[in-house]
Amino acid sequence: MSYILPRLESKKDVDRAIKSTEDKVLVLRFGRETDAVCMQLDDILAKNQVAVSKMADIYIVDADNMPVYTKYFDITLIPATVFFFNGQHMKVDWGTPDHTKFIGSFKTSQDFIDVVEVVYRGAMKGKLIVTSPLDPQNVPKYSLLYKDI
Repeated sequence: MSYILPRLESKKDVDRAIKSTEDKVLVLRFGRETDAVCMQLDDILAKNQVAVSKMADIYIVDADNMPVYTKYFDITLIPATVFFFNGQHMKVDWGTPDHTKFIGSFKTSQDFIDVVEVVYRGAMKGKLIVTSPLDPQNVPKYSLLYKDI
């Protein structure tokens, strides 16, 4: 389903999308086209693209071709979903140590729609961090490892 979603091929494209998306949530999925979990997430994103079109724009970014953003957002696990609103990076308290991105695939389409709606409503109120509406059991668990600290 990744062929349905628009793709950002260069840093310039990502920068333009971040700066030009106004009054909508920008959803960037960092991952690989051949990864099974990425394909599952792409299916959810593609099926809900129309449902969230008034609140969000969704783009796919190949993590291997975008080392600048992969390093900036510390994307070591894929897929990673990052949210922006009016050029501002939106953070979500998932109940995990990392609030900057969602790691893995959403369990259901409704989970994705709920997250976009919460980010959108929070951003419209001026918040930069919102609390996840997801059941903690539906959020993938992982441990952060810090190197050279």
